[in-house]
Amino acid sequence: MRGGLWQLGQLVTRRLAHGDKKAVVRRCFASEAELKKTVFHDFHVAHGGKMVPFAGWSMPIQYKDSIMDSTINCRENGSLFDVSHMCGLSLKGKDAIPFLEKLVIADVAALAPGTGTLTVFTNEKGGAIDDSVITKVTDDHIYLVVNAGCRDKDLAHIEEHMKAFKAKGGDVSWHIHDERSLLALQVSHALLRWHLLSTTFNLFCLLCVTYLPLSCCLRFSPVETLNIKPMLQETI
Repeated sequence: MRGGLWQLGQLVTRRLAHGDKKAVVRRCFASEAELKKTVFHDFHVAHGGKMVPFAGWSMPIQYKDSIMDSTINCRENGSLFDVSHMCGLSLKGKDAIPFLEKLVIADVAALAPGTGTLTVFTNEKGGAIDDSVITKVTDDHIYLVVNAGCRDKDLAHIEEHMKAFKAKGGDVSWHIHDERSLLALQVSHALLRWHLLSTTFNLFCLLCVTYLPLSCCLRFSPVETLNIKPMLQETI
């Protein structure tokens, strides 16, 4: 709770510092009727989630358990996070990698198919615009996830450069996956636990795990992360 409110306060402070006062009101203090809801919204509410506005979405900031209890459970057992407010998009075309490498600092070409990395979008002066997680699906297909609070800015930046790139003959197109949801499973052995879950509860009948092989979504840290992207129409 405390950490979440601190992050919200930092967001407000940064927006006010940049003079974007209207955006602060829209994103952080929108009315319940204006907020978008993930497909898991009713599930969060039914299980005692405290819903708060975040980047135009109604998101759970805490459940009935304390932050400490939730953290311990995540590290010792596992936790499933609804991050459907984040923006996933695909870049396709034979020049998808050269195009993306003009925008981020990652060596995308060196990634093996089915692997990903954390990276940063930079401006013309080398300053950071936003961070992103990218996955190289194939040599002509890249999947990205950008932050919800920076969605409009990030997409505008990509679109601006894509128009210029295509005007010079570059072969790249994009699709914003608003039809999908995004879950992040954090456990000590993400791939093993996901295998057990899918076997025991037959979650593959509920979640449409699309083109990405599961191994490509692992983030190697003390608590590994496995992202699962169910199609909206396939979820509960």
